[in-house]
Parts: sequence; C-alpha cells; structure tokens
Amino acid sequence: MNGIVASADALRTALARVLDGLPASQAAKAVDRLITHYRGATPTDAPVLRDRSDVVAYAAYRMPATFEAARGALGALRAAAPEWVPGSHTDVGGGTGAASWAVAEAWDGTPPRTTVLDWAEPALALGRELAAGALDAEWRRERIGTALRLADTDLVTVSYVLKELTEADRTALVTEAARAARGAVVIVEPGTPDGYERIIAARSVLVDAGFTVAAPCPHSGACPIEPGTDWCHFSARVSRSSLHRQVKGGSLPYEDEKFAYVAATRFPVTPAPARVVRRPQIRKGLVLLDLCAPEGLGRETVTKRHGPLYKQARDAEWGDAWPPAEDL
Repeated sequence: MNGIVASADALRTALARVLDGLPASQAAKAVDRLITHYRGATPTDAPVLRDRSDVVAYAAYRMPATFEAARGALGALRAAAPEWVPGSHTDVGGGTGAASWAVAEAWDGTPPRTTVLDWAEPALALGRELAAGALDAEWRRERIGTALRLADTDLVTVSYVLKELTEADRTALVTEAARAARGAVVIVEPGTPDGYERIIAARSVLVDAGFTVAAPCPHSGACPIEPGTDWCHFSARVSRSSLHRQVKGGSLPYEDEKFAYVAATRFPVTPAPARVVRRPQIRKGLVLLDLCAPEGLGRETVTKRHGPLYKQARDAEWGDAWPPAEDL
C-alpha cells in the first residue's frame, strides 16, 4: 500500500486514467449496449463484459453509482454495529471492485483484506489495475452459481449480482454467503420493484440462517409492505462524469442512484428505531416523515413545537435512521 486512500474521488481519478485513450463514441456505444442487456429480464450464463473496452466503458459509467449504493448500505451497517471491524472481506461477483472500494473506505483506518470473485477475467484485470495502491485485495476468477464455495470470511458483499442469476443460483449464493460469513452479509440490488423482491428473498434466507437484520429494517420480522403495492428502496447521489453526459444527455452535474439492500449480522446489533423510507416532505412549520418501524409503516408529523427535533427532521434524508442518535 502506498498511502492512497480508497474514496469516491480516488475512484473517479483512477477511472479517468483508464478511460483516457478510449474514443468517446466507442465508450458510448459499449455503455448503451451493456445497459440494454442489464435492463433485460433474462439471466445470463456467460460473462456480460467481454473485453477491455466493454469493461472500461461500463466501469466508468457504473462504478461510481455502484460505489455510492454500497457505501450507503455499509454506512447503515456501521451505524448499527459501530464497534465491529471486519478483518477479511469477500466481494462476490465484484467485477471491477466498486463494493470493495466502498468497504475499504468504510473502515479506512483498518480496511479488511479483500478477495474479489468474478467470472469475467477482463473485469478482474481492470479492477486489479484500478485498485493498485488503493486496495489490499486479491482478484480471482470464479463461476458464480450453485457450485461456488467461499472461504470463511468476516464480511461478504454481493452487489448488483443477483439479477444476473437464475432463482436457484440466487438462493444458493445467498445460502453460501450466510454459511461463509463469520460477521455480516451485505447485499445490494437496483432500487426497482424486482430488485426489492430479490432483496426480500435474500433477507428471508439470511434470517432463516440465524442472521439478524441490521439495516435498513428496524427489525428482523416480515416486511410490512404488501406485495405488489410498493417497494422499499433508497437513493444515493452520484457525480456525473463526462461519459454519463455523453450517454444520457442532460446538463445536471449529478444523478440519483436508486438501490435496495439488506445488511445482516451473526452478532447482536442495534438497528435504527425506525427508518425514513421516502423523501421527507417539508411544509411550512412542519415536516412529514414516512417511516418503517417495528410496528409497521406509518407517518410522523414533526412541528416547531417539537423543538430541536424539528430541526433534525428538516435535516433528515431519505434512508436515515429516525430519530437521530442522541450523540449526533
């Protein structure tokens, strides 16, 4: 390690370095094709990222968003288990390593030793190149499916992977992650209705394996959302690169990545008393908070009469614990 800190800025710098020299038109075409594939409904049985140009273009386009989503999930895990520090980490289906960057940043004082597993060798090669000097990681090619066996580790992350698998492979992967994880499992999926459904299925496997839900849920019981009526997801703000603007158009310097996640542990945790599950609605003299609590879904109205809590409500964001911890 040469002292470089894993962070969003360091990741963007590394991505800009590898993108240099790839024609913008080629990068845009690769991104457009890969987005079309990822938005499809059919799981793949072969690596999607075929060569270096595919990998570089898609990493530049997607890694910052995947990093921010994983960062949000890991931040919630840390809030529920502030004393826990993993010594080892396995990033299943980690590709170019976005979740591994987020893990290294989350425990920047003592980042865990990471093993990144993926079946696309070009993705692993680029991940290794991007991480040089920033991550303490090993990159290994593995087929992600029912035959996968993981070495015991403190933390397992599975980020934006389940959509690419069949239902049987998803269940097998989450079951294996639960078996291998000595401490925690964090799973992140797109913040879509079907992404939420995959998270709920994974959550059930983890709870059945004896894990406690640390986040986002304030409990380990059944989700109170009636199937088909809504879905639980959150949002992370991502700075848009020039490649984002070329592919998507628009002039805003940022976009919001919607994601769903579950973080579960083998050890006792202190989950949030409740979780803000929609953007707070700020009105004159009051704030409306949509919350998920152990007793179910509900809305809390916080007014100026609540004193300091009113200011905290005005500052609250989608995905935050509620009420805020007293020491914040």
